[in-house]
Amino acid sequence: MTALIYCPFPDRETAERIGAQLLDEQLIGCINIGGPIRSLFVWDGERGEGEEVPALLKTDAAKLRQAIDRIEHLHPYDTPAIVGWPCEASAGTSAWLGQLHGGKSGVAS
Repeated sequence: MTALIYCPFPDRETAERIGAQLLDEQLIGCINIGGPIRSLFVWDGERGEGEEVPALLKTDAAKLRQAIDRIEHLHPYDTPAIVGWPCEASAGTSAWLGQLHGGKSGVAS
C-alpha cells in the first residue's frame, strides 16, 4: 500500500533540501513542492499568519512512520505540522513506491 505525507515548509529551499535528503535515504519516492500559500493559525494561544510552501511526499506505507519521524527531525520548525496516511494507488504507482522497502517492481523499464 502507498502513503502520502503533507507538510508545509518555511520556504522552497528548505522543502527541496529535506525532500532531497529523504530521496537519498530512500524514505520517499517523490516530493511535490507547491507555490507559496498563506497560513492563518493559532500557536501558543496566539493568532498568527505567514507564508509557507506546501509539499506532498509519496512513499510506501511501510516507510510512512520512518519518513514522518525523519521530516520532524530535519524540519526547522519546533513543532512542524506533518500528517501522513496510507492510501490506495494505481498498480504502477504501488509497484514504484514498493521498491522503497525492497519490493519487486512491476514497472517495465
